[in-house]
Amino acid sequence: MTQKVAIITDSSACIPGELLREYRIGLVPLNVIIGRKTYQDGVDITPTKFYALLRETEELPTTSHSSPGAHLEAYRRANRIAPGILCITISSSFSGQFSSAQVARERAGESLPGVAIEVFDCGTAAAAQGMVVLAAARAAAAGQSLDEVLARAKSVAGRVHLIAMVDSLNYLVRGGHVPKAAAWASSLFKIKPLLTLDDGDARLLANTRTTPRAMARMLKIMKQMVIKGLPLRVAVMHADALKNAELLKEQIASRFDCSELFITEFTPVMGAHIGPGLIGVAFCSGD
Repeated sequence: MTQKVAIITDSSACIPGELLREYRIGLVPLNVIIGRKTYQDGVDITPTKFYALLRETEELPTTSHSSPGAHLEAYRRANRIAPGILCITISSSFSGQFSSAQVARERAGESLPGVAIEVFDCGTAAAAQGMVVLAAARAAAAGQSLDEVLARAKSVAGRVHLIAMVDSLNYLVRGGHVPKAAAWASSLFKIKPLLTLDDGDARLLANTRTTPRAMARMLKIMKQMVIKGLPLRVAVMHADALKNAELLKEQIASRFDCSELFITEFTPVMGAHIGPGLIGVAFCSGD
């Protein structure tokens, strides 16, 4: 079957390499800046290397979105796979990635005449974004049209959920995302917050005292949110916390009937804002 649509996303989507290769998903790397050096996320810095550097440096890493030129080059590569292209970006609330992809789409009118390109802001990030991308990629692999693939992506974006335990609020404080008082209280009372993403905004779900309790709370929230009788796809994500991720995966497998369940790493561009120790899940009921 001839594929009509090629899928592109950015490195914030936290999709394992084997799935990127299986569905021929194009990846546009965001940039991670540590000190005076700029790395392309997933190209010249791995999560393992990044978290090792993060634990050693006192300087807070920063990030930047990809250039329109990087997106345009990704469009050219994708056009070798299919005549239609769908670029799915991280929420525009978190990054300028969507805007950059749109600029590249406008420029592509000259260098890629006749190529249909759609850019979709999925409204979420990390493994939740990855689940939107994978749903679109499966539809594309099945030979669906650009309109049909975009509709599938929008459908999953409206149903996907993300819950994550942040090991420490210090990185969010240093990045200006939460008040210092919140981190002080979290450290004093040994609180591990559970966060979710809701319409592009991070929102507190609950406060827990230990990682095991945080996992138990995640499972309880999942049970309330999944739709019985529908296939359940789950991605367990972690930031340099593989043992906890494996344990959480085992607990999910024993409690839910999953049609897909895998572990993925929190990429450097996401970990730069959260720090090590994060553990979380992204899940969606229905295909």
